[in-house]
Amino acid sequence: MSALLFEGADWDYDTLWRTYDVIDTIATTELGLDIYPNQIEVITAEQMLDAYSSIGMPLMYKHWSFGKHFARDDSLYRQGLRGLAYEIVINSSPCVSYIMEENSMTLQAVVIAHAAFGHNHFFKNNNLFRQWTDARGILDYLDFAKSYVARCEDRHGHDAVERTLDAAHALMDHGVHRTPRPKNPDLRQEERREWERRDYQQRIYNDLWRTIPDRPGIPPKSKAVNERKTLLELPEENILYFLEKKSPRLKQWQRELLRIVRHIAQYFYPQKQTKLMNEGCATAVHYAIMTRLSERGFISDGAMLEFLRSHTGVTFQPDFDDPRFSGLNPYSFGFNIMRDICRIADSPTDEDREWFPGFAGCGDGWAVLREAWSAFRDESFILQFLSPHVIRKMRLFQVCDDADQPTLRVDHIHDERGYRAIRQALARQHDLAHLEPDIQIVDVDLAGDRRLILHHRVLNGQLLEPVSARAVLRHIAALWGYEAVLLEISAANDAILREHSAHAPPLAAD
Repeated sequence: MSALLFEGADWDYDTLWRTYDVIDTIATTELGLDIYPNQIEVITAEQMLDAYSSIGMPLMYKHWSFGKHFARDDSLYRQGLRGLAYEIVINSSPCVSYIMEENSMTLQAVVIAHAAFGHNHFFKNNNLFRQWTDARGILDYLDFAKSYVARCEDRHGHDAVERTLDAAHALMDHGVHRTPRPKNPDLRQEERREWERRDYQQRIYNDLWRTIPDRPGIPPKSKAVNERKTLLELPEENILYFLEKKSPRLKQWQRELLRIVRHIAQYFYPQKQTKLMNEGCATAVHYAIMTRLSERGFISDGAMLEFLRSHTGVTFQPDFDDPRFSGLNPYSFGFNIMRDICRIADSPTDEDREWFPGFAGCGDGWAVLREAWSAFRDESFILQFLSPHVIRKMRLFQVCDDADQPTLRVDHIHDERGYRAIRQALARQHDLAHLEPDIQIVDVDLAGDRRLILHHRVLNGQLLEPVSARAVLRHIAALWGYEAVLLEISAANDAILREHSAHAPPLAAD
């Protein structure tokens, strides 16, 4: 009797679950993976496009931008100008994995191993996800968010809700807490808390705004700068949080919409810091599982060749002078580092023992990987585990691009000094502190016209693009209700390099 789990490209649900059971055994007993319960949904190509458009989240509320993305992706897909992802996976408990019905059975096995076990393990065990996300509550919260937005559209009008969501979406990257708060919110209780917040707002009176006149020319009671900033809890880097809590003009339903967008932005915050590790983990897991399936005769040579063709496409890294080059492929970069960790653990060279004395030759590469997946994010992972062997294998080098010089200069190559410099440079490229601008609300002009004052701390002379800065500032002014001013300040000497301002357009009517 044949031990093959399947033959050919066709699949049915019995074959799918039989394959899942074998993959589950390999993943949990041999690789030591610890996962959330799995929920696997089979969807069509059109449904996959729809999931793309709503940032990959089920039960997402409606917004015009999702439809725009769907129309673009659908057009490109039908013209053959782009393909579709084999899967989408949701960080929730149960972990929801969407797989396309058009996939062959070999690809279904790959995406189950990749998403339902690789990504799933990473979501459950990485410290950033454990600290910042509520996997058990996110689906219930999205259900609440979808119904709440629909109720707001019925009560306050589609246009008013859309304007508020447009402004909130423009600020999503600046709507997260980057330092831990006392306790993760239980997202499953948000509907009840929304009613409690509404009742609380009706019972309190904000003394801060009582002292501010409604007409210009009538000065409020003066407050010392330190007292004012203490009262407003400034400076504040989470712009959406500040506007939700402190805006003098927003209605309660608008504050709740900002809160919804802020929670969703916070949900994605760990994913932005672990793209390399997350995809590398899932790719390493699916490669190991598919290899074991082949070694034990569960899949045919033809299925293994189909897998290797798909895997090679996913991990393909164009050379720097290739027209297709757009940076390092996180699937390839992460996979290469993680495979190298296993090599160093099993068969280290003298160079490996010098660079990685803590685990070289330990004999259990998967234990090292599980610890790394738990404790690190992309920046620190690269600093800790990128080896000279991988730098040579991927032919990495560092180039200095000085705007004042007519040519590029190769600064670091494959030598002792170069390995460390390349590793540090790549780690910085994955550090959000260097990728996203540091913009904070620093003050409110309570003695004048209620202007909201923001600072952008400029590093290495990287100013904001003026048109985009003013466009986003208009959204801030709209949510604040008064003028917003953004000062770009040199981090080196506190000099003001550029100033942007925007006046508030009319807010949505209640």
